[in-house]
Amino acid sequence: MNIRAKDIRHGRNLALTASCALAALAGPALAADGEPDAGTIIVTGTRQVARSATESLAPIDVLSTKDLQASGKQSVRDLLGTLVPSINVSNSGAGASFAVKTLSLRGLAGDHVLILVNGKRRHNTATMFINGTTQNGQSPADLDLIPSNSIARVEVLRDGASAQYGSDAIAGVVNVILKEDTSGTATMLGGTTKDGGGETGRISVDKGFKLGEASLHLSAESWLQARTIRSASNPGQFYARVGQLYSATTGALDPREATVDRNVNKAGQPASEGFNLGYDLNIPVGAVKFYSFGTFSHRNNDAWLTYRFPDASNNIPEIYPNGYSPHLHISDHDYQVTAGIKSQKGAAINFDFSSSYGVSLVSLVESTALNASMGPNSPTTFYIGRTKSTEWTNNLDLQKDVNLGLYQPLSVAIGAEYRQSTYGIEAGEAASYIDGGYKSTTGANTGVLRTSGSQGVTGFAPSMAGSWKRKAWSAYVNLEQKILPGVEVALAGRHEDYSDFGKTDTGKISARIEPAKGFALRGTLSTGFRAPTLQQQHYSSASTINVSGVLLPVSALPVDSAAGIALGAKPLKPERSTNYSLGFVFNAIPRFNLTVDAYQIKLKDRILLSSTLQGAVVRSVLAAAGITSSAGGFYFGNSTDTRTRGIDVVGTYRADLGDLGNANLSLSANFTETVFTRVDSVPAVLSSAGLVLIGRDRQGDFTVGTPRNKFIANVAWEKGPAAINLRATRYGSVTQVNASAAGPDARIDPKVIFDLDASYKLTSGIKIGVGANNMFNIYPNTLPTSLQGNGFSLYNAYSPYGVSGGFYYARLSFGF
Repeated sequence: MNIRAKDIRHGRNLALTASCALAALAGPALAADGEPDAGTIIVTGTRQVARSATESLAPIDVLSTKDLQASGKQSVRDLLGTLVPSINVSNSGAGASFAVKTLSLRGLAGDHVLILVNGKRRHNTATMFINGTTQNGQSPADLDLIPSNSIARVEVLRDGASAQYGSDAIAGVVNVILKEDTSGTATMLGGTTKDGGGETGRISVDKGFKLGEASLHLSAESWLQARTIRSASNPGQFYARVGQLYSATTGALDPREATVDRNVNKAGQPASEGFNLGYDLNIPVGAVKFYSFGTFSHRNNDAWLTYRFPDASNNIPEIYPNGYSPHLHISDHDYQVTAGIKSQKGAAINFDFSSSYGVSLVSLVESTALNASMGPNSPTTFYIGRTKSTEWTNNLDLQKDVNLGLYQPLSVAIGAEYRQSTYGIEAGEAASYIDGGYKSTTGANTGVLRTSGSQGVTGFAPSMAGSWKRKAWSAYVNLEQKILPGVEVALAGRHEDYSDFGKTDTGKISARIEPAKGFALRGTLSTGFRAPTLQQQHYSSASTINVSGVLLPVSALPVDSAAGIALGAKPLKPERSTNYSLGFVFNAIPRFNLTVDAYQIKLKDRILLSSTLQGAVVRSVLAAAGITSSAGGFYFGNSTDTRTRGIDVVGTYRADLGDLGNANLSLSANFTETVFTRVDSVPAVLSSAGLVLIGRDRQGDFTVGTPRNKFIANVAWEKGPAAINLRATRYGSVTQVNASAAGPDARIDPKVIFDLDASYKLTSGIKIGVGANNMFNIYPNTLPTSLQGNGFSLYNAYSPYGVSGGFYYARLSFGF
């Protein structure tokens, strides 16, 4: 714990130093307005250098600096989930999963969304989202580790783009564009939840500088966020649980049951603290420009795990006479640096050559825990181990307009990419995973063989540790041609070659027809792919999780492990998709814009984490593989095909209210449905035991685990120095499906969540604001008692708006 405290102090000091340095260097420049409109030039989904959002051949959302600022949301990820109806955010997880929040686009998983920064691929997190809700088995890029105040705008391409960008872009692309101007801002935000906990403080500073012809924009933000506790009291029997009764003669319970403190559960929002640093450097040199940008982050998250009873077999009363809750600490060290050189505007051939290197290093420590198999000699703090992922990406992109005598020149783009990825697991300390063989000679658990390894999250054993590498290269061609006025087509093709699973080819065709001014039809047809991540191929762990309301020690089994193979696991293949999209754009009415896009995504050989496999056969297989501390397990497989259909609707209107100011009105909606079109037959070893591989719980995660419909109504009003942003989001129903058909399932009713942000400019450079996220303090449905895990999870964690209720904040901003 001393190591962790040192890391925390180090993070605070670095963030404070960076923030103060930026403030001291700041000049008198005014902040840019930074609000794009429908005509904003975009860089996502096209290789052309001057295309607007309204001319795009596929649907693109553009979120401005104002959108980012007019909210109390604490991350870009949460903001995207609030503003884009086809994006939903996972808000909860168990074990190490609480540290990673993922997003889904158009009903697919977080790994199906490619994250770019300034058009360059962002590396993925080393943390595996393994014990969570709908996003189990994902390890996407962590948007929380990009400084929110470094962002000029975010472009969200809602269309399959594997042929243009490569693996992971099946559902679409999120492209974060960093600031490179001379604006400067400093912001302080403080807030808390209505029902206690969640106290948050955030300080951010960013400033741009002109260095001759060059420019440099620096950003720093630091935050402290307290936990919320939203559990119920524990109704279970605390003492003499093996014999169940205190006195076999009288049948009386232990008298301590009448006075024991039952408020022992601490589920809710985890505590978090850390900092993000970022820079964007541009140096023009004659006909070319050198550029570099990067982010550096450190974050500590911690949360309490499920309470262990005093007389349970996973406790040692000599250490914890009143039971205990393991306390898990996760420390992230993350950075990515990109450098390149590209042509200036007006070059005969536009080129861009770049190299990017990203690292995610995640360390785990558990305190207030024990290894019950070591008995009274067990330590109470454990180093669990760490995971590390790296990604080195190199790109060469060339683009030229070729005049073929048609209405406009043909835009020809070709390029190549080389990518090298690594993933590693470092073993924890021996006490975190060994079996000490302890059996007590007295008490409720006399003679009982205790569970080995640290409780909650078991340390990575040497057998789980290792390092793995992948190399991949690709080449693409992209053609865009306006044939006639109002008629445009585009073609893209990509070839990729992977060192560990072979070659793949994808293609895309797009068209846009504008039969009348202000009305256009657009559509795309594409194929896509996603390579299994190294994490999905090699991740191995042991932990104790809540399975249908019961704590169960389980193991994540790599597909090439002896236990995985014995239970039917096979080598993973890449996922393949076929995407269709058809829609229209209407903007013939001044200040009004409407887009409607329907889509279908067929996903073949989808990679899913299996349901939790348990029972005598599974325990026998695990024991034969030397895994004696787990009662169940799961592994990844290409076991299903799915089909997702939906419609996106986005309407905006800019109203001039005369003396009352002006207002931007928007109404958007998403309707999505996912069905399983193929589920593989159950491996014989599981079928003989009456088990299923992809059970109703895992299928339910993707069919009803996220809202099938979502509506967002937003009014942004301004008059002089005053501004108000009011947003109402209606989430459709969500259901947590039980693994057993006997249930119960847990449904979250449709709810409307209101967010409000009001601000006022005191002077040209100072602005104050107040606001509320979830203004009316709405909670999801409580879980059925049998799924609460003795009161640990009071509210349904599948909630798309969290389980902590309303958050209320105040903000002070300075522009310089």
